[in-house]
Amino acid sequence: MWKLSGILFELLAVCLGVDRKHYKKFFEDGYSIMRLNFYPPCNNSALTLGTSPHYDPSSITILLQERVEGLEVFSNNKWQTVRPRPDALVIIIGDTFMALSNGIYKSCLHRAVVNGERERREGTRLYPDFTWSQLLGFTQKHHRVDAATFPSFVNWLSSSKNL
Repeated sequence: MWKLSGILFELLAVCLGVDRKHYKKFFEDGYSIMRLNFYPPCNNSALTLGTSPHYDPSSITILLQERVEGLEVFSNNKWQTVRPRPDALVIIIGDTFMALSNGIYKSCLHRAVVNGERERREGTRLYPDFTWSQLLGFTQKHHRVDAATFPSFVNWLSSSKNL
């Protein structure tokens, strides 16, 4: 994602008519955030909202939308669905890049709504639900430094005494 975001910033710079490396200095010491959202199905959307309408404070958001609709953008004075495409990523301009581009690129008002029939998570689950605390506790108690750590944790977690 770091490499992809660098390429995107280069493309944005070229489109703005500045040197393609112009934005690199702004992100050399930067950091990124990865967030995974899960939205269970809900037949009554009045009961819940995936995320409320917001602008991202970041520079850009790179989103894998998967196969279930739910992302909406506010455009032309109405909420419009962004149709999922399995071969594409959604790129959302945030407030920071709006400032860096002097308002040429606009931050995008968007929200996530729940789907009435399908959860928004792709494919069959490979691993059981767990918390970071459970994984940390396991690694502290059963110290391992090999590729078998996570499979051992999953086996431990899946055993009836640890559910």
